[in-house]
Order: sequence, then C-alpha cells, then structure tokens
Amino acid sequence: MSDSSTLPPARLRPEAELARDALSTPVLSRAARLARWAGPDTRVDAGGGLVEEQLPAAAELLGLTGDDAAAYASEAWRIAVDTGLVEITDEEQGTVATGEDIALLTGSPQDVLGVWLTALETVLADASVPDLDDIVDAMAEGGEVDLSSLGWDPESEAEFLDGVLGNLYLLTVGEDGPGDTAVPLPALAASVIVPSDMGEPTNDVLEQVSDAMMRLDDQFRLLEPIGLITYQPVDEALMADADEEPAAPVDETDVARYGMVRLTPLGLYALRTRLQEAGFEAPAVGDLADKGADALLDGTASFPPVSAHAETELWLTRREPLAAARELLAAARGTDAGAPLRRLRCQQALSLVGAGAEPALREVLDDAELGGLARVWLTEHGARDVPAPPQEMVFWLTIDTVAAQLAAEGNSEELRALVEGLAMQHSGFFDTAWRVGHPATADVLEAMGRLHPDKKVAKEARKAAFKARSQQGG
Repeated sequence: MSDSSTLPPARLRPEAELARDALSTPVLSRAARLARWAGPDTRVDAGGGLVEEQLPAAAELLGLTGDDAAAYASEAWRIAVDTGLVEITDEEQGTVATGEDIALLTGSPQDVLGVWLTALETVLADASVPDLDDIVDAMAEGGEVDLSSLGWDPESEAEFLDGVLGNLYLLTVGEDGPGDTAVPLPALAASVIVPSDMGEPTNDVLEQVSDAMMRLDDQFRLLEPIGLITYQPVDEALMADADEEPAAPVDETDVARYGMVRLTPLGLYALRTRLQEAGFEAPAVGDLADKGADALLDGTASFPPVSAHAETELWLTRREPLAAARELLAAARGTDAGAPLRRLRCQQALSLVGAGAEPALREVLDDAELGGLARVWLTEHGARDVPAPPQEMVFWLTIDTVAAQLAAEGNSEELRALVEGLAMQHSGFFDTAWRVGHPATADVLEAMGRLHPDKKVAKEARKAAFKARSQQGG
C-alpha cells in the first residue's frame, strides 16, 4: 500500500443504495432505535454509558436476548452517543435527549453515510482493543493496567488492522483478485505477515500467520455487524485443541473452515474513503465522466484494461459521438513520454464509438501522429476510400504502439510476441526503424533488443538503438 499509483479504481454502488445498506446494518439501526427511545427518564453514567439498570429495557427494545444482550445494548448506546444521535444534556445529572443528528438519518445519502462512517470508526477502534478479560484480570491483580505486559500496542494494532483491510481492498478492486468472491482468512493473514520475497515460509512465520488469523477472527466478528464485511468465522472445532496444529486444508470446503471474508459494497466505499483521507489516490470508476478527454486519457493510462473500458464507456455515454471523437483525437496529440499511452487509450476509446465518428478520423488522415491510428480505425469500421499510409507513417505508428505497450505493461509476454512478429514480418525493419523521428524510437529499439529471443535479431535491434540515440544527439 506504499505506492498510491498502484491502487486500481473501485467500482462503487450508487450512494442511495449504499445509504440504504448503512441504515439496515445491525450497529447503526440499533443505535438509531435507542436514540429515538432516549428521553427525560434515560440516565447515563460519568462516561456517557447507559446506566446498568436501564440496559435490560434497552435490550428488550432491540429484541436482544441471551447472555450478551446487555453488552450489545450497551455497545449500541455508545454508538448512538459517538455519532451524535444522542446528546448528553446534563453531565452531572446524567440526563440525555435525542440528538439533532438523528435528522441526518432521513437526510441525503451523503448525510446517512457520514453518520455510518463515524460509527465505523468507533467499531474499528473497538476491534483494535485486546480481550477485556485480560485487562480485568490485570486490574484485579495489580490495580493498574500495563499495556506492554498484555502485549498490546494500540498504535501497532490499529496499523495491523488497517494493513489487513488495505490488502482486502486491493484484492477486491484488483482485476486479478477475487472481486465479489470471499478471501480465505489464512491468505489474507499471510499477505501482511509473509515477506513478498520469501519462498517457503519458515515455521516462525507460519506461527505468526496463525496468531494473526486468531486476532483477525475476533476482529472480523466485530466488524461484520457494522456492514464492512461478510464473514464466515474460523470453525471452532479447529481451535478445540490449542496444542494440536490443525491439518492443512485439502479442498474448498476445508479452506472455508479456516475463515472466509468478503468486503461488502458498503465496505468498499468506506475503505476507499479512509484511503483518500490517509492521502492515497484511490480512484473510482466514473470519476472522469464529467472531465475532458485529456483527463480521461491521462487518468485511465494506469488503469487495468477492464476498468479503463468501463470508465471510457461512462465518459462516452455523456457525449455525442462525433464531438467525443474530435475531443479524444485532440487530447491524444503530443511528443511527451506519456503520449504513446494516451494514443493507445484514445484508440481503445474510439473502438467504442460508432460510425458517427468517421468524419473526425478522416480529418486527421494527414496528421503525422494520428494518421496511422485513423487509417486503422477506418479500415476496421469498413470505411471506403481509405488512403494507403506512407511507409514513414507505418513505422512511426509501430514505434508508437510498442512504446505504449511498454508503458502499459512493461516486458510482458504479449509485448514479446509483438516484437517477434515485427522483426519476422519485415526483414529490414531495424535498417529503417532507427531513422523514425519518434521521441521513443531509441527506447523502443533497446526494448526490442532486450525482449527478442533470437540473439542475432536482438543484436541488430541494439545496434539500431545506438544509431537512433546518435541521431537524437543523446
């Protein structure tokens, strides 16, 4: 999570839908019911918590039963206070009233989500606190609580949970990740414990992963009622014998016994908001829909293909095809380092525009930077009388395309295949290519020399790159 540019765009649900989800979460709905119930006879203690005598009535109102009913009612009350749904009117008397912020729950979706996010912060803080039984025992023995003796560092515990949730976010938004599929708890724990360059994890590291799983199991049980995640807890039978190491899972059903977690649409929205507040650039599909073509082409440059496609479709739906095509072509011009990738994104965007864009493509047929791209589009769309490109334009477009692929994917297998194909189709490719007046010519030829598996061809490419550098004066 250190490099914000690696964050793919999130595909968020509409805010109205997210607000409905937020209102229906157990944590917020209980807090709202208690806030509306609060009145002149409701009493709180010095810390703002509901006095013990009133917890049974609060639990009954919420339909809670069992040994934990009072604890859940107490938690709901604390959420109501923390979110401003309840106001303490007199601290000395311990009197309360329904807070003005209760009106936010019937306000705009943004109002509702704002209250829910405040409630989430309280729950996240609770999730970073160790087992209260340990604290009670420590106080009973010494009268004071030494956090270090409990092995608890509040800051590092919060960072650990943030790191886990950050990785869950990346797995959810990444195109190679599970998307809507649940993530096995062992894999998520390992993602923050096992170093990326470690081959086979050591026993010590595996023990740390196991400990992290147990911590996360407790924390995720707390985070599910706020609506951040859906969680299938670790099978308690696996923890029955603490001295016995559980056997490795053998199939999908077995893997599920070790815990499965999935970020909800509401959770995706929340984590994106938190990442933005922490200074990360966390884009969402649709952010660029109202911006110009230059912002679209630059913004989607680093997007994975599916996200770039979705963002471009949204952008196009708000524009007339011919005007959109002209704007895209104008934004694709340039000799800067990012220009080849802009033109590739432009080409991909134009492939989504119908025949109505044809006049815009014909207008740039003689443009040195866009003429090759225009001919490709016109030919693919079955246009008539498409002039054959001059050789110089063919080579320029080839260099531009490879430069764009290098920027988009690096040394990928697809690029390697493209390089091999170019050298094979044109026996004198390198004799001509080094003369192409494209700013990326030398870089592209160097890459071809690096990528081509045939040593003889690779050497030709490197020699051509040297000539291109000499020609450019660098």
